[in-house]
Amino acid sequence: MSLPLADIKVCDLTQNLAGPYCSQILADLGADVVKVEPPGGDLARAWGPPFWGSGSALSLSVNRGKRSIVLDLKTASGKDVLRRIATESDVFVQASRPGVAERLGFDYASIRALREDVIHLSISAYGGTGPFSHLPGYDPLMQAYSGLMSLTGHEGMPPTRVGGAVIDYGTGMWAATAVLAALRHRDATGKGSELETSLLDTSLGWVSYHLTGYMSTGEVPAPMGSGVPAIAPYQAFATSDGHVMIAAGNDILFKRLCEMLEVPELADDSRFLTNPLRSANHDALIPLVEARTKVLTTSRLLELTREYEVPCSGIQDIGEVVADPQVAANEMLVSAPHPEVDDYRDVALPMRMGGSRPHADRPPPLTGEHTLEVLQELGFSKKDVADMIEQGVAEAPKGTP
Repeated sequence: MSLPLADIKVCDLTQNLAGPYCSQILADLGADVVKVEPPGGDLARAWGPPFWGSGSALSLSVNRGKRSIVLDLKTASGKDVLRRIATESDVFVQASRPGVAERLGFDYASIRALREDVIHLSISAYGGTGPFSHLPGYDPLMQAYSGLMSLTGHEGMPPTRVGGAVIDYGTGMWAATAVLAALRHRDATGKGSELETSLLDTSLGWVSYHLTGYMSTGEVPAPMGSGVPAIAPYQAFATSDGHVMIAAGNDILFKRLCEMLEVPELADDSRFLTNPLRSANHDALIPLVEARTKVLTTSRLLELTREYEVPCSGIQDIGEVVADPQVAANEMLVSAPHPEVDDYRDVALPMRMGGSRPHADRPPPLTGEHTLEVLQELGFSKKDVADMIEQGVAEAPKGTP
């Protein structure tokens, strides 16, 4: 099927992960995304190791499908180029600290003056108002501030961040969702939108049921390792040679688990008859279950859980995930052409449309790879372009004639 955003142009001023992931989603859905980078490029390009070719893994994961142009927006000529790009863009995405957008002329009011129906998205750390609105924010800071880090890991151990950049990528997803909703609104009304989201908003969303639980009981939740306080047994259990994750999330599944482990009497124990009882008696239940799992190998336990239809998974490392047959069947790791890496693959958009996964044809761009192309499309002459590069207003890749 044709990609739904094939007629949409996006101007993306964001760096790091959250904003670029938003614009990558839009690019996968067909949008023409121009990534405007500062002199020297997006700072996330240096966030490594690991690197693949000249790009950091972090940067490569959020920038496919885009064209890169390098501009010095502190110069009058650089601002002029940005205004030309913005005038032709349906969507404008920025993630500067408060005051910067206004000072450099790419806040909502300034961009709307160029194009009345523009969809202008601002991504911030703590939000646009409030006592911390001026502070910078990164994924682990927001995991700490929102309480997420207080819930992760094991009680009595040092605070632990979630292993993936869940705040950054989650914010990118919410930002893209807001853009899609605003595009639908514009289709219906002809009007643009001013959109905002923040890393804090996303991080609070990730702990929403914990917030609700605290507001209802006044009890501060503690870290619970691989489990959750509301369901039991629902956590990792040791085997004779490793660990597995078991999710016996209701009474029927718990009974199957007990039968599988040859302790059917546990299902009839008055302490464990219902999930609320099992959760309340968690400390008594878990050792009884683990005493049975520890005598089995991981492979044997996985065989039994599938035979008894008990939800269970081995705890795979990233190398095992890349080689996993189900991951391959889902076609989530996609080969793509790359000028520096022959066997380049990336992680596809987690959705299908018409049976296929939307995936931009362009690999993540090199710094300023499309500077000349974009400037010429905007109507600048070859001499204008040469002058801008000589003056440091724009940058082209090294070796460009």
